[in-house]
Amino acid sequence: MPRTVALLLSLAFALPAHAEGFITRLLNKPVPGGVAVIAAGHGPQAPQVRYQDRPALVIKEDGRRWIAIVGIPLTVQPGEQQLQVDGRPQRFRVDAREYRAQHITLKNQRQVNPNPDDLKRIAREQDEQTRAYRQFSQNQPSNLLFDRPVDGPLSSPFGLRRFFNGEERNPHSGLDFAAKAGTPIKAPAAGTVTLVGDYFFNGKTVFLDHGQGLISMFCHLSAVDVKVGDRLGRGEALGKVGATGRATGPHLHWNVSLNDTRVDPAIFIGAFKP
Repeated sequence: MPRTVALLLSLAFALPAHAEGFITRLLNKPVPGGVAVIAAGHGPQAPQVRYQDRPALVIKEDGRRWIAIVGIPLTVQPGEQQLQVDGRPQRFRVDAREYRAQHITLKNQRQVNPNPDDLKRIAREQDEQTRAYRQFSQNQPSNLLFDRPVDGPLSSPFGLRRFFNGEERNPHSGLDFAAKAGTPIKAPAAGTVTLVGDYFFNGKTVFLDHGQGLISMFCHLSAVDVKVGDRLGRGEALGKVGATGRATGPHLHWNVSLNDTRVDPAIFIGAFKP
């Protein structure tokens, strides 16, 4: 009898974690620059969820309940946040996370302090990329556990406070992979190519829309093998690793965006470190 009681108690304690579902356990990292997974009801239709006036990704987890998968900006302070589920406020908590600093030396001073013509180009390019990040297709992502886009070790992590030639600039908005020039870059999940460009900072770049505001950006490519409108399956090649734009050597910089918020890509490949 004592063994039976002990078994029942262990199962009872295990149930809440199991009931969360795989996606919640994988993605729920509610920190600045992270992802919050929030229960959004059990109705027959997907609820409309908005956070900071942007639509959020909503899926049904394990066929049981709707969940919202929300990107949290790096600028958010730890504490209580609020989103809207079908117009009703719902609160969630953001935990603290510290990010370290990175100091980079660039030989090209224009990549630290661009000239007036460069600044005009940069503004145009930022507008173009902002529009791409804000697209919200109704297609549901094919999967949320991503493959690594290149075969290579992780190098610079997400969220680093970056200093170029001693001057602080925007935090690192993606995850870098160390890889040789020419290494094939593969789609980490199925998606549609929505933007291809060659930019001042990012170099040759591809945007891939996975659905419902979940978007990948790949930059510093040496070659682009796709065009806008192409539909890629998981694992299909989209280009090759390079060092175009503001880069000190060949590598892949990979951004992941949710609800127009850049979040830590390591979360989606099971490599997140608190």
